[in-house]
Amino acid sequence: MRITVDPDLCDGFGLCEEHAPDLFDFDDDGYATERGDGSVPDGQQAAARRAIAGCPAHAIVEARS
Repeated sequence: MRITVDPDLCDGFGLCEEHAPDLFDFDDDGYATERGDGSVPDGQQAAARRAIAGCPAHAIVEARS
């Protein structure tokens, strides 16, 4: 599983970090970015799905391979 954050949609709410703190970084303006290439480590898929579902801006999606 991979995730990606659409920078044009992210509003910087930070809820993704509450759901999956190991999967996201934030830029200098406070907007989320996926950590690394967006690969979700084993055992973190449920947290990633919570982050996707909990994003009020719908900026996080599961990337298609």
